Amino acid sequence: EESTSAKSIFNACHCEPISNYCEINGDVAVQGNSSTISMVSLRTGIPAGEISWTVKPYVRKENAAAMDLVKSWAVTSTEFLHCDLIQTVPAILFSLGGFSGNHFHDFSDLVIPLYITSRQFNGEVQFVVTDNRHWWISKFRGILAKLSRYNIVDIDRERKTHCYPSMIVGLKYHHELGIDQSKSQLSMKDFRQFLRRTYSLKRAKAIKIGDEARKMPRLLIITRRKSRSFTNIDKITRMASSLGYNVVTMEPNLSTSLGSVAETVNSCDVLMGIHGAGLTNMVFLPDNAIVIQIVPLGSIDELAKQDFEQPAMDMELRYLDYKIKAKESSLISKYKADHLIIKDPLSVHKQGWDAVRSVYLDKQNVKLDVKRFRPTLLKALQLLHQ
Repeated sequence: EESTSAKSIFNACHCEPISNYCEINGDVAVQGNSSTISMVSLRTGIPAGEISWTVKPYVRKENAAAMDLVKSWAVTSTEFLHCDLIQTVPAILFSLGGFSGNHFHDFSDLVIPLYITSRQFNGEVQFVVTDNRHWWISKFRGILAKLSRYNIVDIDRERKTHCYPSMIVGLKYHHELGIDQSKSQLSMKDFRQFLRRTYSLKRAKAIKIGDEARKMPRLLIITRRKSRSFTNIDKITRMASSLGYNVVTMEPNLSTSLGSVAETVNSCDVLMGIHGAGLTNMVFLPDNAIVIQIVPLGSIDELAKQDFEQPAMDMELRYLDYKIKAKESSLISKYKADHLIIKDPLSVHKQGWDAVRSVYLDKQNVKLDVKRFRPTLLKALQLLHQ
């Protein structure tokens, strides 16, 4: 936590529920080998050598599992700064540890907070990363290059001390997969336009049935192999096709090019999938497109709302959900209908999040009742007429 003495150092230190970040105005030196950020004691009024603040520059500070994967940085005072490399632009220091690699967290914890934090600099800022993941940089290179005109510094591997005129340590976070316009001049509309420019996406608006003669709306079904997969995808596809949809399926993974995912998603008018990271790709949908979230068994309605329903609305998308019945869950083949896991999911919630995740997210697949689900796809068609 922030100490009293630290308050005199920083022009703006923010200790928020999800993230800590600090805006340090004034010359600052960064040493990767000791994980320290140094400032001149004469200016701060704090004796040289004292650690005034420590920070883990990743947004989920309340989540111990995420924070275990994030390096701690110390902000210290020194009599004078020793600089091997003097940079002329500000820096943003952030961690690629935590839950990076999960597509939802890549956007919610990193890409959107980085967009919020860095956009003010209009590219004139250098990204300094700790806990680097080279594959992450490679995957998001297109976005990173649009936010900063400078090489990314992998600070943990640097032996030289880098000095900057100012620095932000950590990232600004508003809420899951979103931007709070009351806290920023930016919006999710701005972010989605930024993504369209970054990946040269052609469609700004979804199809309006009736305006485009005989054109079939495209339905993208996000599939998964392990947990939360559709076990009757062929039946679902046939039923959707019979309603007039041009059906596309996609199973993105770590090696899938983000540009190709963006292009595929942007070409579609409806995106559907079981609650999970793949739904994050709705960021690439055209405006007025429809997101259909299949909510599995487990009383996770609040999570479904927070992760995808509210963000979809903030993105100017239309949202529908479909809550499965016990007979559509693979759990019914493992447990009897009167088992607490089936009839009383809240009893599992009392055992904590790990139990909920293990039972309802990691070990559940879905066999959609296509007759019961059909009205949801008809409702989406109706919305595309409006």
